[in-house]
Amino acid sequence: MSIVAVGINHKTAPVAVREKISFNPDKLSAALQEMLDAVQCREVAILSTCNRTELYLVQDGDFDVTQQRLINWLENFHNVPASTILPSLYWHQDQQAVNHMMRVACGLDSLVLGEPQILGQMKQAYSQAKAAGSMSLIMDRLFQRTFGVAKQVRTETDIGASAVSVAFASVNLAKHIFGSLEKTKVLLVGAGETIELVAKHLYENKVGKITVANRTLARAETMAKKIGADVITLAQIPEHMCNADIVITSTASTLPIIGKGMVEQALNKRKHQPIFMVDLAVPRDIEEQVAELEDVFLYTVDDLQGIIAKNMENRRKAAVQAESIVNNQSDDFMAWLRGLNTQDTVISYRKQCLSERDILLEKALAQLKNGNDAEAVVAELATKLTNKFMHAPTNALQTAAQGGELDKLFYLRDIFDIDAKD
Repeated sequence: MSIVAVGINHKTAPVAVREKISFNPDKLSAALQEMLDAVQCREVAILSTCNRTELYLVQDGDFDVTQQRLINWLENFHNVPASTILPSLYWHQDQQAVNHMMRVACGLDSLVLGEPQILGQMKQAYSQAKAAGSMSLIMDRLFQRTFGVAKQVRTETDIGASAVSVAFASVNLAKHIFGSLEKTKVLLVGAGETIELVAKHLYENKVGKITVANRTLARAETMAKKIGADVITLAQIPEHMCNADIVITSTASTLPIIGKGMVEQALNKRKHQPIFMVDLAVPRDIEEQVAELEDVFLYTVDDLQGIIAKNMENRRKAAVQAESIVNNQSDDFMAWLRGLNTQDTVISYRKQCLSERDILLEKALAQLKNGNDAEAVVAELATKLTNKFMHAPTNALQTAAQGGELDKLFYLRDIFDIDAKD
């Protein structure tokens, strides 16, 4: 049995590749069940965000076989050639996998070092796997321990001391372009956690006006009330875009919501007054051809890397301390896992010994019923029990001695408490 983590992220692949294997939330439950069957593993969970897609497994058997099954499943599920994604995949096993999950939850592997949003996304991945029935003891315990590590890192280090996130970086970039945001009009597309963070930062910067477009008006209205924003449907975007100086998108749509033609029409109505656009979604919400328009400044999540590099020194120092916490906690989890394996082994060994005892005892009782001499029956029982329990250790000792495996021989002597004196 082993724990495996496989994924693709902002470090290993551009958004054009990442979006090919992102998971639609509506299809995630089905994906988890398919993965269990196709990969033939015990437990699975899937984390899918704009910057990464990661699959977590508890599996038995040969690791190479599991790898191939997983690659085949990804290829079939997303209808994308393995050659497209294989160069970008990273693989971790056992303690490396545990360590990686904990680092991800703490924001140590994020585009923005220490960003807190990923922890909420991991909790969502946990809930989805629980609801789908694809998780049991080991993965459940690993996620719970991971959440505890993230909390400890937030409490004991300054990893989250400064407000740096993809959402913050988007607003910060807008401030660099416009200077003050007090007279700007902003169109936010989506109403999820990322857009809510963007809205919060915009509100704190006293932006002129915010309009929120979302598929579900009720969700958008809940968020809009907090910041005094207007709400529209996605279908109303074309008629409202001409009023927006800034457009920031982050939805779970599998297809672009904003196309080149829509933006061209908005620019004509604006008499080609520029529009600043940030697409934080994977797959992308804004067609990449929009970047070809002269009066549009379009940025994707990949374009934010240079911006978020500032004010990170404190987080880098805190990250050193956080890495130490993660290493200690991953050691503790693996010790628990080894203990779990040991417990299973002990239980199996005890069952085996008790079974052999019961067989011999049954024969001895039958002999006594037949009138055999009691002392002879007891002596025979003792001899047979002794021979049974000595057989495997004796073979192991002889094999080690004959093969010159001194380390193994000393180890066996220690296990069986054999006195080294002649």
